[in-house]
Amino acid sequence: MSELRRALLVLAPGPLTTVQDLGRRRHSHLGVGRSGAADRGALRLANRLLANPEDAACLEVTLGGLRVRAIGDLLVTLTGAPCPATVTDAEGRTRGIGHASVERLPDGATLRLGVPSRGLRTYLAVRGGIDVPEVLGSRATDLLSGLGPERPAPGSVLPVGPAPAEFPVADLAPVPEPVPGPEPGVLMLDVIPGPRHDWFEPGALAALCAEPYEVTAHSDRVGMRLRGPRLERARDGELPSEGMVPGALQVPPSGQPTLFLADHPVTGGYPVIAVVRDHHVDRAAQARPGQRIRFRVAGGHRFH
Repeated sequence: MSELRRALLVLAPGPLTTVQDLGRRRHSHLGVGRSGAADRGALRLANRLLANPEDAACLEVTLGGLRVRAIGDLLVTLTGAPCPATVTDAEGRTRGIGHASVERLPDGATLRLGVPSRGLRTYLAVRGGIDVPEVLGSRATDLLSGLGPERPAPGSVLPVGPAPAEFPVADLAPVPEPVPGPEPGVLMLDVIPGPRHDWFEPGALAALCAEPYEVTAHSDRVGMRLRGPRLERARDGELPSEGMVPGALQVPPSGQPTLFLADHPVTGGYPVIAVVRDHHVDRAAQARPGQRIRFRVAGGHRFH
């Protein structure tokens, strides 16, 4: 089987599967956001395990349900949200495969992903990377702008690129659990005061950090809508649109914050009370609806 014929045939995409890499850089002046993997660390780990370039394109699978068939012999790995996964070969024999481990997917074999036991997004990487055409230097699918490859559908054939010259040096990566919050089942996220925290009442930052927020079902790759203590504004009026970054906690008139994720808009017109520290944005991207999260201002900030 030649390198050019290696591919993944999509049999079922699950609730949401997209092609992602590390996104588009230096295009904000064109109104184009970065997009890319919501959990960048998980994508990087998957590629390192397979000796791919760390920005090689993978499949980001939300809440499992993906089924793919190998065209040609492939090496694959799963990272991010751990989920039950099985491989059924062309003769009908089925075996389970591990998480964050290098696994062989023989020609004609089918890989099935179940629903993650925890977390939201699982990354399927293949040695050689998903070799769909680039758009503005990236293979990432941006669901807000519509840039990038189309979402995989039943029957989609995703070409696999040539295998890199280097070989994997480990067959398993021990992945630590996220650091728990102050209560069981609560995820802690570090934040810094945002550029418009002075648009809110003096106690608003303290209120943000005082009680858990719940991730609502109205959440996606653009933003995580939260339900919890209302954040009161101290001033009225409109805020001119200004630049946004992943992790920004934007507060609309409802007083309920939205945490921007990978496909966030380049600009926004609601004030940003705080920004999740970059090292915790990946963690935030794995919070599923119903998950409770708490915010903690980094750097020993004290409220008055």
